[in-house]
Amino acid sequence: MNYTTQMDAAKKGIITKEMETVAAKENLDVEFIRKGLAEGNIVIPANKNHKSLSAEGVGAGLKTKINVNLGISKDCYSIEAELDKVRTALDMKAEAIMDLSSYGKTEMFRKKLIEMAPAMIGTVPMYDLIGFYDRELKDLKAEEFLKVVEKQAEDGVDFVTIHAGINRETAKVFKRNKRLTNIVSRGGSLLYAWMELTGNENPFFEYYDELLDICVKHDLTLSLGDACRPGCIQDATDACQIKELMTLGELTLRAWERNVQVIIEGPGHMAINEIAANMMLEKKLCHGAPFYVLGPLVTDVAPGYDHITSAIGGAIAASSGADFLCYVTPAEHLRLPDLEDMKEGIIASKIAAHAGDIAKNVKGARDWDNEMSKARAELDWNRMFELALDGEKPRRYRKESTPEHEDTCTMCGKMCAVRNMNKVMNGEDVNIL
Repeated sequence: MNYTTQMDAAKKGIITKEMETVAAKENLDVEFIRKGLAEGNIVIPANKNHKSLSAEGVGAGLKTKINVNLGISKDCYSIEAELDKVRTALDMKAEAIMDLSSYGKTEMFRKKLIEMAPAMIGTVPMYDLIGFYDRELKDLKAEEFLKVVEKQAEDGVDFVTIHAGINRETAKVFKRNKRLTNIVSRGGSLLYAWMELTGNENPFFEYYDELLDICVKHDLTLSLGDACRPGCIQDATDACQIKELMTLGELTLRAWERNVQVIIEGPGHMAINEIAANMMLEKKLCHGAPFYVLGPLVTDVAPGYDHITSAIGGAIAASSGADFLCYVTPAEHLRLPDLEDMKEGIIASKIAAHAGDIAKNVKGARDWDNEMSKARAELDWNRMFELALDGEKPRRYRKESTPEHEDTCTMCGKMCAVRNMNKVMNGEDVNIL
């Protein structure tokens, strides 16, 4: 192997098997993928140690991908329940799964996940620090932060969320600009607290070059986290969010110099009318690096329905240039999602991603919709179910409410517009009564 990372190979003009896999999935020329990787506007998170991976590309000109968050917590500690979610998420064709386990020794779940999952796997190493060392936050040493990243890279994680932009300078901007919800990023808040408790600089910022060494060794993709993402629509597009984004742009260039792939993470909660501008700002300030957004949630008043509020924002974000959507479930802000919550979150996120792809004219995106429209025009129910994003639910709806006539449904019966237009255009009697 005469390259260190996918980006290194791309810059040298080498076509890797991962590039070929992505090109086939996207129905694009592999040279388009290679060029995007070399320029940094496409990434292929593919840790050398993730043997079960079926590579996916994220970035400009590609289908918008979705991520599913899973993992064990102290109050809901069941590895088997989370593995059931993994199996379902894979069946539902999620392109990425993040292990956000935040309690105890997380290695067992993480290793099983990496072993069984062809999807790209991400983590937030900050979540694992306290459990890994079994010490309180203030007692952790700077070098130990990087050791956890190294361990997870050795396990085969493809991308890691690293909140390197919440340095002491960004923290000063945060303190000077009061927020309604402060810092809502779990990893970001832990880092901010550690900095305040110890008086030290963020280790991921101070020792960024050493972090890049780990990434080069394993071809680990950096997902530069947004510690200052808005936790409510009131805090969106404020001083500390933009200050952090500027820092992430500088860190992106440093990573690219080492041929380390970079994703930028973004908001969060945000009013609809601010989303497009935020997508443009990220692409500008972070030099076209792929953008990964949580939602955005377009209102704060719908707990229990935040998969909907995030799908609305996600569709607008994707249509405006976001490349990667982190799903949000109905349980957001309320509890650890169960299996049904996860399913609803995946479907909502997939709808948003596909809607964005149509708007971005991603190759082949409209073809799927045109096939569905053709099946509807022909009243071909089985073909509609085959094409549906989730075939199970429409089949169940049809079965639960059976019409008198097969070429209708129980909504319109023989007044069905499609049925009657087909008949009259074929010269047949409409025959409603």
